[in-house]
Amino acid sequence: MEYRTLARDEIDRIWTIDRSEHIDNVYRVVEGELHLEAQPIDAPGWPADTEPTYTPLLIETFQRGGGFFAAFDGEQLAGLSVLDTVWLGPNRDLLQLEFMHVGRDYRGKGLGKTLFEQAASAARERGARGLYISATPSENTIHFYQSRGAKVLAEPDPTLFALEPEDIHLECPV
Repeated sequence: MEYRTLARDEIDRIWTIDRSEHIDNVYRVVEGELHLEAQPIDAPGWPADTEPTYTPLLIETFQRGGGFFAAFDGEQLAGLSVLDTVWLGPNRDLLQLEFMHVGRDYRGKGLGKTLFEQAASAARERGARGLYISATPSENTIHFYQSRGAKVLAEPDPTLFALEPEDIHLECPV
C-alpha cells in the first residue's frame, strides 16, 4: 500500500472507491444519546448526486489548503481521508474530517486507522484540539470513530447539521 497526498487533478478518482456495503444497524441520536436500531440497508455505492455535489466542495477544500491523505493499491485508490481547514465548534478549535472512505476490499485491514491518524496528526500540527466528524450512522462507522475516542457532540454545527441531519455528529480529540 502506498500512502501519499492526493493531487488536485486526482480528486475525480475519489469516486472509484468501492463504497458498497451491507448495513444491519444504524445509530440515531435521541436526547443526546446514541441508540442502535435494526435497519438493514444494502448500499450499492455512491448515490447518483454525490459526485456532482461533493466534487466542487472537495476542490474548495483543496484550494483552502486542506489535507488529502490517500492510500493506493497500485493504481487503485483504496481509501482517503480529507481534513478541512475551516475552524468549527463553539471555541473554534476543531477541524472537520470532511471525508473518510475505505474501499470495500480494503476494510478491516488497518487502512482506515492509518488514514484517520494522518488526518488527526495534521489537525494537531495546525493547532486543533480535535476533529469534527459528521459520520454516516452505520454501526461499523460509529464504532470505528468511538474506538478512536469520538463522542457525540452536545451541539452540532448548525450548518453541517442542516446539510447532514441523519449523520452522527462527533468530536474526537487529537
